[in-house]
Amino acid sequence: MSGRTRLALCAFAATMMTAGALLPLVEPSKWIVQAAFLLAIQGAVGVLARRVPLARILTVSLQLLVTLLLLTASFAREHALFGVLPGPQDIQRLAELLTSGADDVSRYDTPAPATDGIRLMLIGGVLLIGLAVDVLAVTFRTAAPAGLPLLALYSVAAGLSDGGAGWVWFLLAACGYLLLLLAEGRERLSRWGRVFGGSSHSPGGPASGMDGPSGHAFAPVRTGRRIGAVALGIALVVPAALPALDGGLLSGTGGGSGRGGGGGTISAVNPLVSLQNNLNQPENREVMSYRTNATNPQDMYLRILALDQFNGSEWRPSTRRLRDVPERLPQPAGLGGDVDVTEIRTNISASASYQQTYLPLPYPASEVDVEGRWRYEPEGRTLVGDDGQTTRGSRYEVGSLVVEPTSGQLAGAPAPRPDLAREYTRVPASLPEVVQETAERVTEGASNDYERAVELQDWFASGGGFRYDTTVTSGTGTAAIERFLKDREGFCVHFSFTMAAMARTLGIPARVAVGFTPGTAQADGSLSVGLRDAHAWPELYFEGVGWTRFEPTPSRGSVPSYTLPDLPEEGPSSPAQPSEGASAAPTAAPSVSETCPDQQARQGECGASAAPAPAESGGPWTTVRTVLLVGLGALVVLALPLLPMFWRLRAGSQRLGHSEGRTPADAAVRVLAAWREITDTAWDHGIPPDESQTPRKAAARVVRLGRLDGTAAAAVHRVAGAVEQVLYAPEPRATTGLSEDVLAVRAGLRAATGRMGRLRATLAPRSAVRVIWALSERRAALTSRWANRPARDRWSARLRRPSRQRG
Repeated sequence: MSGRTRLALCAFAATMMTAGALLPLVEPSKWIVQAAFLLAIQGAVGVLARRVPLARILTVSLQLLVTLLLLTASFAREHALFGVLPGPQDIQRLAELLTSGADDVSRYDTPAPATDGIRLMLIGGVLLIGLAVDVLAVTFRTAAPAGLPLLALYSVAAGLSDGGAGWVWFLLAACGYLLLLLAEGRERLSRWGRVFGGSSHSPGGPASGMDGPSGHAFAPVRTGRRIGAVALGIALVVPAALPALDGGLLSGTGGGSGRGGGGGTISAVNPLVSLQNNLNQPENREVMSYRTNATNPQDMYLRILALDQFNGSEWRPSTRRLRDVPERLPQPAGLGGDVDVTEIRTNISASASYQQTYLPLPYPASEVDVEGRWRYEPEGRTLVGDDGQTTRGSRYEVGSLVVEPTSGQLAGAPAPRPDLAREYTRVPASLPEVVQETAERVTEGASNDYERAVELQDWFASGGGFRYDTTVTSGTGTAAIERFLKDREGFCVHFSFTMAAMARTLGIPARVAVGFTPGTAQADGSLSVGLRDAHAWPELYFEGVGWTRFEPTPSRGSVPSYTLPDLPEEGPSSPAQPSEGASAAPTAAPSVSETCPDQQARQGECGASAAPAPAESGGPWTTVRTVLLVGLGALVVLALPLLPMFWRLRAGSQRLGHSEGRTPADAAVRVLAAWREITDTAWDHGIPPDESQTPRKAAARVVRLGRLDGTAAAAVHRVAGAVEQVLYAPEPRATTGLSEDVLAVRAGLRAATGRMGRLRATLAPRSAVRVIWALSERRAALTSRWANRPARDRWSARLRRPSRQRG
């Protein structure tokens, strides 16, 4: 097998190993088999084209054409001529699939169904990345820059998978890149032998294998290892440094998905943008259905999680410790014994298309009977899926409490615990003053926290002139709050987080809950919860009652009875038993989602997830800072492949800029610098140096291989003659015009080289490897000096001892 064929196989393997990070994004995963088959055909075309051989630009063009034919045959065969030749209708069909694929990506949570549009995006993306890797690593023989498209592919997977692209996929992608680097080092060694074979005095040659006699790797292998280590370091550090890339490999195991066994943690992303997408769906597809024995089901909200941290950019949940789910959940925090409480039972059936890491529960739940790997977070009283567990198709029974405080109990609530008040009344320094000023103005005249909370709720729901609109830009930061108070239009997200922020400025502990409104009653007695029932509402804390729901959003949900005027007092009631008309077990009758055809269910047509998704940040400073950091990171990533070019330009400028010194030493330095510049320029244009030859023979070799004639050839010989004078003559003759000779040789080499060769010599100069060699020699010198230091110290002590005796 030739070196290039081996390199092409390694490029194929590196691309597919990196593409493995996309597997958690889509179900089923059969698409990767088709992608591997098409990528193998694309790579084989490149191997055959290079064997002909064709010009590089023709090879790349042929691979592009084959890629288009493969995608046409796979996704638009019915519109193509003879099933493979693309035409206007075929191109239009592919464009439509790409558009629908982009819509599907924004619509579905991961893992998304493998629709035709998503499959085209995945397979087409892998083919394009594979082509870029093949072109860089095999056609142009520069494997190091091929890591950029591989990194881009992994970054897309890591950004969309919400933690699915874990350390296993990262290591697999990294191993693929290192394999590509080592294959390129071996191929270079087979072509250039001892030129890249480490130190010049090493007896090993090309036949010595990849290791020299001393067991040390040759320069290509060492270079590949070092480049790989630097690339891995960048991939680890950059996601941690850039806010837009958080949650990468260095993030905790409990991030995002709430996974992790034992004493893991929960750190969910903000679900408010996903909530807006659900509210704007054209069809209110069913998410779940349930039966309950509650007297008034319209007051029973199904809660997913609570957002209790407000950092100025967004509301988000705190990181909490997880525990095993107890048989009976503990008493809700702050709930006193004098408040009316009724326990009810609810049986919930989640749709097969609804995949949520958090289990929707009536609040506060007291018992949960559910199968699967679930963990309990006590502060928010939520259940979190462990090790990939989701709500998909789950059926479970929940016991929950209906807490019915009176207005008198809420009005007479004592002050909350100091630690709880500190945590849940904290607001960022960037919160505009208008928020607190508005809250104080609206609640002016209220005598207690309960009255202030009711005044805020009524002002948002009716008295403040707010308009409900789900098309308003989301965002939960301070800037979004200020914009909402000014424009007075938004949806439940804006109403809930603005009321919670205003309550905190008044000293009332508050947080934002996310979940679903009770849904719609069905003819069979069950209730159906759809996408448009997704909702957010504020929860305020009152000592003796606990966390209490309020409803500031107009035309959504139901206003709690304890916030209505003239609420009649009632005596405490005993826990209710399930009524005869309500089932205490999951219904056997299929719900809307269960009767959905398999094909529609696979494509997500029978319901969708209200899964958390990243929220738009608020606050101008955060946005500017994020843009600056992302831009800086992008500049660093783009500048890395250009570092060899920058070093080469600087080195050439320094060599040609040596001053015309008066001493013989200055003249010698000037001549040797000019000769080094000529040899490195020839090396950049494909003529590796051979330091075993004399300057005269080396000059003749450069003239012959570089196809130089006339002025350029004479300039090479003049500089070589000057080098011989410096090296061998007792008194070297003065030499002038060295800079002009070097520039003439450079122009001759560029004129004799094709356009791609000139581009390669400029952007990826081969002589830049001298930097790595120089660093290796410096490190070896320092290591040797440090190792010999004890001996020198002992010798110095012996030399100093007689002088002390004489003194």
